[in-house]
Amino acid sequence: MHAVVVNVTIGDAEASEDMLREQVVPRVAQAPGFVAGYWTRKGTSGLSMSVWETEDAANAASEMVRSAAPEGVTVDTVDVREVVASA
Repeated sequence: MHAVVVNVTIGDAEASEDMLREQVVPRVAQAPGFVAGYWTRKGTSGLSMSVWETEDAANAASEMVRSAAPEGVTVDTVDVREVVASA
């Protein structure tokens, strides 16, 4: 398995959270190879981690993140990492 770890800066928390729940999460959940995803926020900083069955699926997801950031959100970093353990 591989994970996509994304750090963002949030400009408008309410609008971006609505967009996240209504559009981003459903789209990600339907993507091929999706296993699980978590989106977190602390102040104006957001961090998400989505887990994918394969490295190819994770790379495809990372490209989607880079090209389709919701309005009011700036993508700071996107990393694809191998999952080495889980509980």
